[in-house]
Amino acid sequence: MMLEVKQLDAGYGDVQVLRGVSMEVAEGEIVSMVGANGAGKTTLIRTVMGTLPAMAGEVRFLGERISGRPAHEIARMGMAQVMEGRRLFGHMEVEDNLLVGGDLLRDARRSRDNLEWVYSLFPRLRERRRQLARSFSGGEQQMLAIGRALMTSPRLLLLDEPSIGLAPIMVKDIFGKLPQISARGITILLVEQDVHRSLSLAERGYVLEHGEIVMSGSGSTLLADEGLRRAYLGL
Repeated sequence: MMLEVKQLDAGYGDVQVLRGVSMEVAEGEIVSMVGANGAGKTTLIRTVMGTLPAMAGEVRFLGERISGRPAHEIARMGMAQVMEGRRLFGHMEVEDNLLVGGDLLRDARRSRDNLEWVYSLFPRLRERRRQLARSFSGGEQQMLAIGRALMTSPRLLLLDEPSIGLAPIMVKDIFGKLPQISARGITILLVEQDVHRSLSLAERGYVLEHGEIVMSGSGSTLLADEGLRRAYLGL
Protein backbone atom coordinates (compact mmCIF):
# COMPACT_ATOMS: atom_id res chain seq x y z
CA MET A 1 0.00 0.00 0.00
CA MET A 2 1.19 3.49 -0.83
CA LEU A 3 -1.10 5.18 1.72
CA GLU A 4 -3.06 3.75 4.64
CA VAL A 5 -5.39 5.80 6.83
CA LYS A 6 -6.75 3.98 9.88
CA GLN A 7 -9.56 5.18 12.17
CA LEU A 8 -8.53 8.80 11.71
CA ASP A 9 -10.09 11.55 13.79
CA ALA A 10 -9.14 15.15 13.04
CA GLY A 11 -10.43 18.67 13.38
CA TYR A 12 -9.72 22.18 14.56
CA GLY A 13 -9.53 22.97 18.27
CA ASP A 14 -12.57 21.46 19.92
CA VAL A 15 -14.37 20.95 16.61
CA GLN A 16 -14.03 17.39 15.33
CA VAL A 17 -14.39 17.09 11.54
CA LEU A 18 -13.23 13.54 10.70
CA ARG A 19 -14.60 10.56 12.60
CA GLY A 20 -12.99 7.15 12.24
CA VAL A 21 -11.94 7.57 8.60
CA SER A 22 -10.20 4.52 7.14
CA MET A 23 -9.04 4.31 3.54
CA GLU A 24 -6.12 3.16 1.42
CA VAL A 25 -4.41 3.96 -1.85
CA ALA A 26 -2.38 1.28 -3.62
CA GLU A 27 0.72 2.09 -5.63
CA GLY A 28 -0.11 3.20 -9.17
CA GLU A 29 -3.79 3.90 -8.51
CA ILE A 30 -5.88 6.98 -9.08
CA VAL A 31 -8.23 7.11 -6.09
CA SER A 32 -10.96 9.73 -5.73
CA MET A 33 -12.40 11.06 -2.49
CA VAL A 34 -15.68 12.80 -3.26
CA GLY A 35 -18.20 14.62 -1.16
CA ALA A 36 -20.06 17.87 -0.76
CA ASN A 37 -18.47 21.10 0.38
CA GLY A 38 -17.82 20.85 4.12
CA ALA A 39 -17.70 17.04 4.19
CA GLY A 40 -14.13 17.06 5.52
CA LYS A 41 -12.15 16.38 2.35
CA THR A 42 -9.61 19.18 2.82
CA THR A 43 -9.23 18.27 6.50
CA LEU A 44 -8.33 14.74 5.41
CA ILE A 45 -5.71 15.97 2.95
CA ARG A 46 -4.18 18.34 5.51
CA THR A 47 -3.98 15.60 8.12
CA VAL A 48 -2.40 13.12 5.70
CA MET A 49 0.17 15.73 4.65
CA GLY A 50 1.01 16.65 8.22
CA THR A 51 -0.15 20.26 8.20
CA LEU A 52 -2.93 19.37 10.64
CA PRO A 53 -2.32 17.01 13.59
CA ALA A 54 -4.56 13.98 13.99
CA MET A 55 -6.73 13.67 17.10
CA ALA A 56 -6.65 9.88 16.91
CA GLY A 57 -5.83 7.07 14.49
CA GLU A 58 -2.83 6.84 12.21
CA VAL A 59 -1.54 7.51 8.72
CA ARG A 60 1.05 5.28 7.03
CA PHE A 61 2.98 6.13 3.89
CA LEU A 62 4.97 3.39 2.14
CA GLY A 63 4.41 1.24 5.23
CA GLU A 64 5.89 3.78 7.62
CA ARG A 65 3.85 5.62 10.23
CA ILE A 66 3.90 9.34 9.47
CA SER A 67 1.31 10.57 11.98
CA GLY A 68 2.85 13.42 13.95
CA ARG A 69 5.66 14.10 11.50
CA PRO A 70 6.06 17.62 10.09
CA ALA A 71 4.96 18.26 6.53
CA HIS A 72 8.48 18.93 5.21
CA GLU A 73 9.64 15.48 6.34
CA ILE A 74 6.63 13.85 4.69
CA ALA A 75 7.34 15.79 1.49
CA ARG A 76 10.92 14.52 1.45
CA MET A 77 9.60 10.96 1.72
CA GLY A 78 7.83 11.45 -1.63
CA MET A 79 4.42 12.99 -1.00
CA ALA A 80 3.33 16.25 -2.68
CA GLN A 81 0.18 18.29 -2.19
CA VAL A 82 -1.55 20.71 -4.56
CA MET A 83 -3.56 22.81 -2.15
CA GLU A 84 -6.96 24.32 -2.69
CA GLY A 85 -6.28 27.94 -3.64
CA ARG A 86 -2.93 26.97 -5.22
CA ARG A 87 -0.69 29.08 -2.90
CA LEU A 88 1.77 30.21 -5.55
CA PHE A 89 4.50 32.82 -5.18
CA GLY A 90 2.69 35.49 -7.18
CA HIS A 91 5.62 37.93 -7.25
CA MET A 92 7.92 35.33 -8.82
CA GLU A 93 8.18 34.20 -12.42
CA VAL A 94 6.58 30.95 -13.54
CA GLU A 95 9.87 29.10 -13.91
CA ASP A 96 11.10 30.27 -10.52
CA ASN A 97 7.92 28.88 -8.94
CA LEU A 98 8.68 25.55 -10.58
CA LEU A 99 12.30 25.57 -9.49
CA VAL A 100 11.22 26.09 -5.88
CA GLY A 101 9.61 22.65 -6.13
CA GLY A 102 12.75 21.24 -7.73
CA ASP A 103 14.88 22.51 -4.85
CA LEU A 104 13.42 19.80 -2.63
CA LEU A 105 15.28 17.17 -4.69
CA ARG A 106 18.75 18.62 -4.08
CA ASP A 107 19.62 17.10 -7.47
CA ALA A 108 20.15 19.61 -10.27
CA ARG A 109 19.99 17.03 -13.07
CA ARG A 110 16.69 15.51 -11.90
CA SER A 111 15.31 19.00 -11.43
CA ARG A 112 16.17 19.89 -15.05
CA ASP A 113 14.64 16.64 -16.31
CA ASN A 114 11.48 17.27 -14.31
CA LEU A 115 11.27 20.82 -15.61
CA GLU A 116 11.34 19.57 -19.20
CA TRP A 117 8.63 17.02 -18.42
CA VAL A 118 6.41 19.63 -16.74
CA TYR A 119 6.85 21.91 -19.77
CA SER A 120 5.90 19.06 -22.11
CA LEU A 121 2.85 18.30 -19.96
CA PHE A 122 1.79 21.97 -19.78
CA PRO A 123 3.22 23.76 -22.85
CA ARG A 124 1.59 27.02 -21.78
CA LEU A 125 3.96 27.17 -18.82
CA ARG A 126 6.97 27.04 -21.14
CA GLU A 127 5.50 29.74 -23.36
CA ARG A 128 4.96 32.02 -20.36
CA ARG A 129 7.82 30.96 -18.13
CA ARG A 130 9.05 34.56 -17.67
CA GLN A 131 5.66 35.93 -16.63
CA LEU A 132 4.80 36.59 -13.00
CA ALA A 133 2.59 33.88 -11.53
CA ARG A 134 0.06 36.47 -10.33
CA SER A 135 -0.63 37.48 -13.95
CA PHE A 136 -1.99 34.01 -14.75
CA SER A 137 -5.66 33.03 -15.00
CA GLY A 138 -7.05 30.59 -12.45
CA GLY A 139 -6.61 27.64 -14.79
CA GLU A 140 -3.04 28.59 -15.63
CA GLN A 141 -2.26 28.97 -11.94
CA GLN A 142 -3.63 25.48 -11.32
CA MET A 143 -1.35 24.10 -14.03
CA LEU A 144 1.56 25.86 -12.35
CA ALA A 145 0.63 24.52 -8.91
CA ILE A 146 0.47 20.96 -10.26
CA GLY A 147 3.73 21.48 -12.13
CA ARG A 148 5.45 22.73 -8.98
CA ALA A 149 4.31 19.63 -7.08
CA LEU A 150 5.54 17.36 -9.89
CA MET A 151 8.96 19.01 -9.74
CA THR A 152 9.53 17.21 -6.42
CA SER A 153 9.35 13.75 -8.11
CA PRO A 154 6.52 12.60 -5.83
CA ARG A 155 5.55 9.00 -5.31
CA LEU A 156 2.08 10.18 -4.22
CA LEU A 157 0.33 13.33 -5.47
CA LEU A 158 -2.51 14.77 -3.38
CA LEU A 159 -4.85 17.01 -5.37
CA ASP A 160 -7.25 19.12 -3.31
CA GLU A 161 -10.23 20.39 -5.36
CA PRO A 162 -8.30 21.06 -8.60
CA SER A 163 -11.46 22.11 -10.47
CA ILE A 164 -12.66 24.75 -8.03
CA GLY A 165 -13.21 28.17 -9.59
CA LEU A 166 -12.08 27.10 -13.07
CA ALA A 167 -13.82 27.42 -16.43
CA PRO A 168 -15.10 24.06 -17.78
CA ILE A 169 -12.57 24.01 -20.63
CA MET A 170 -9.70 24.41 -18.15
CA VAL A 171 -11.13 21.69 -15.91
CA LYS A 172 -11.28 19.33 -18.87
CA ASP A 173 -7.68 20.17 -19.81
CA ILE A 174 -6.30 19.65 -16.31
CA PHE A 175 -8.22 16.43 -15.66
CA GLY A 176 -7.03 15.19 -19.04
CA LYS A 177 -3.44 15.37 -17.78
CA LEU A 178 -4.00 13.10 -14.79
CA PRO A 179 -3.74 9.80 -16.74
CA GLN A 180 -0.43 11.07 -18.18
CA ILE A 181 0.83 11.82 -14.69
CA SER A 182 -0.30 8.38 -13.52
CA ALA A 183 1.46 6.75 -16.49
CA ARG A 184 4.70 8.25 -15.18
CA GLY A 185 4.35 6.03 -12.10
CA ILE A 186 2.86 8.65 -9.80
CA THR A 187 0.03 7.52 -7.54
CA ILE A 188 -2.81 10.05 -7.23
CA LEU A 189 -5.32 10.80 -4.49
CA LEU A 190 -7.87 13.18 -5.96
CA VAL A 191 -10.16 15.07 -3.58
CA GLU A 192 -12.93 16.66 -5.57
CA GLN A 193 -16.53 17.92 -5.61
CA ASP A 194 -16.97 17.06 -9.31
CA VAL A 195 -18.20 13.54 -8.65
CA HIS A 196 -18.77 12.38 -12.21
CA ARG A 197 -15.46 13.60 -13.61
CA SER A 198 -13.34 12.35 -10.72
CA LEU A 199 -14.95 8.91 -10.40
CA SER A 200 -14.78 8.44 -14.17
CA LEU A 201 -10.98 8.72 -13.88
CA ALA A 202 -10.51 6.66 -10.74
CA GLU A 203 -9.88 2.97 -10.26
CA ARG A 204 -11.48 3.30 -6.83
CA GLY A 205 -13.35 5.92 -4.89
CA TYR A 206 -14.64 6.88 -1.46
CA VAL A 207 -17.62 9.04 -0.55
CA LEU A 208 -17.17 11.28 2.50
CA GLU A 209 -20.20 12.73 4.28
CA HIS A 210 -20.10 14.72 7.52
CA GLY A 211 -16.57 13.50 8.24
CA GLU A 212 -17.28 9.79 7.73
CA ILE A 213 -16.78 7.36 4.84
CA VAL A 214 -20.24 6.24 3.78
CA MET A 215 -19.47 4.41 0.52
CA SER A 216 -16.48 2.93 -1.28
CA GLY A 217 -15.86 0.86 -4.37
CA SER A 218 -14.62 1.03 -7.92
CA GLY A 219 -15.20 4.30 -9.72
CA SER A 220 -17.63 2.66 -12.13
CA THR A 221 -19.56 0.95 -9.30
CA LEU A 222 -20.00 4.20 -7.40
CA LEU A 223 -21.10 6.06 -10.52
CA ALA A 224 -23.75 3.40 -11.14
CA ASP A 225 -25.11 3.62 -7.58
CA GLU A 226 -28.62 5.05 -7.70
CA GLY A 227 -28.40 6.79 -4.34
CA LEU A 228 -25.14 8.50 -5.17
CA ARG A 229 -26.44 9.56 -8.57
CA ARG A 230 -29.47 11.18 -6.98
CA ALA A 231 -27.47 12.86 -4.19
CA TYR A 232 -24.56 14.17 -6.22
CA LEU A 233 -25.40 14.07 -9.91
CA GLY A 234 -29.05 15.09 -9.84
CA LEU A 235 -30.05 12.02 -11.83
